[in-house]
Amino acid sequence: MSHRTGRRDLVIYDANDPDAVCHTVKLNDEEADALAELLGAPRIVQRLNQLHQQVEGLVSVQLPIPAGSPYAGRPMGDARVRTRTSASIVAVVRSGQVFASPGPDFVFAVGDVVVVVGSEDSTSEVAGILVNG
Repeated sequence: MSHRTGRRDLVIYDANDPDAVCHTVKLNDEEADALAELLGAPRIVQRLNQLHQQVEGLVSVQLPIPAGSPYAGRPMGDARVRTRTSASIVAVVRSGQVFASPGPDFVFAVGDVVVVVGSEDSTSEVAGILVNG
């Protein structure tokens, strides 16, 4: 559980009563990062935001796959984002699950949120591609 204050807790619920908390363990940032990595949900966006502060001109954007996108239901490779824009798709978030470094065979779905890294211009081009083709 992440709190607005930045504190993170590992919460363990009772198997017989999913509304009842059995234990709560407070985690520091390193512990939270390690647990997230082990559970397969890397904190990509947070790390990218830290990278932005270090590399001038680098941005990351989160772009939804809207209904009507020519790439909904199609493999990511069909969009040829890297070739056409020089920006990179570093993750796709679907229903709260993070797919880090998806390959060209990853199939986009309506409602996916695509995390793209590049310059402002190249990420803007990706937005246009995902909406218009």
